[in-house]
Amino acid sequence: MAQKVQVLLVDDIDGGEADETLRFSFDGGSYEIDLSTAHADEFRAAMAPWLKAGRKTTQRAVAARSKGSNDTGTIRAWAKSNGFEVSERGRISAEIRAAYNAAN
Repeated sequence: MAQKVQVLLVDDIDGGEADETLRFSFDGGSYEIDLSTAHADEFRAAMAPWLKAGRKTTQRAVAARSKGSNDTGTIRAWAKSNGFEVSERGRISAEIRAAYNAAN
């Protein structure tokens, strides 16, 4: 038997039909909102001056800042459980930190 699944987006502002999902981050939180074209245009216009004045960052840079560099106990435990050789004390190699960040 055939089955057809249909997803309908509902505008989160007025409950009407939405045309797209916008994703954005603010104060460390990630958000998404379904909007009609008109509301999406309003959102972009309202954000334009702030975006123009701001600096663009990569998700990797944001993730590194939010995880913090002092989470060595968690990184050591992860590295050991994933087959990396890591000392009980001292500096954690950039290779292990990169692998940890990529996995988390």
